[in-house]
Amino acid sequence: MHPAHVPPGFGYLLHRRHEPGGPDRRTGASGILVTSDHAGTHLDALCHQAEELTLHGARHVDPRLQTSAGFTDLGIDTVAPIIARGVLIDLAPCAPARWVPLAEVQAAAREQGVEPRAGDVVLVRTGGGALWDRPAEYLRSAGMAGEVAQWLADAGVRAVGADNVAWDWTEGSDPATSTTLPGHVILLVRGGIHILEHLYLEELARDGVREFAFVCLPLKIKGATGSPVRPLALVE
Repeated sequence: MHPAHVPPGFGYLLHRRHEPGGPDRRTGASGILVTSDHAGTHLDALCHQAEELTLHGARHVDPRLQTSAGFTDLGIDTVAPIIARGVLIDLAPCAPARWVPLAEVQAAAREQGVEPRAGDVVLVRTGGGALWDRPAEYLRSAGMAGEVAQWLADAGVRAVGADNVAWDWTEGSDPATSTTLPGHVILLVRGGIHILEHLYLEELARDGVREFAFVCLPLKIKGATGSPVRPLALVE
């Protein structure tokens, strides 16, 4: 997960166990899950980011909107199930630790016959997913420059995602927008477009899949800034 979300990180505690000596033959076990809403593969809610303390739709952040129990608007519980055409743009092998420029993404899309359209979910593979078990290398995976996010926002996509930690490159400011995490501003705040992070795209790339039915069902956690998800690509 992105270092900004540690702690609380992720933890699972088995507080009820299968043990002998009970009143009958049946036993039960259950646990407690403690996690960031941005741990592992997850979907960002629109309340996750603000620009000049203003959320998507010109909603100014104030105590009525941002409470100790979450947000009263634009939380992950307001996100409908995402069922859409998905497309994959494969950049791998992609040099790490840099902003990926728009020209590079568009060139790969043309070569692979991928054309993002309104309502699509556009997934970009950097190859970072293959580095999941090597956190230091994984965290250095390349991220999309702000101009990539703007291109997809202009196309009217429903959501975007990548096999890296933040969609954006996490170091420094984007040269085009002069802000950190430019995609989070362009997509979430200005465009109302959701971002998926920490995707695993290796199997789609291995099988040469470029278009598929995409299904993602965020958990209805009231007022939360994101949700762990298990997105599916349905292919023939």
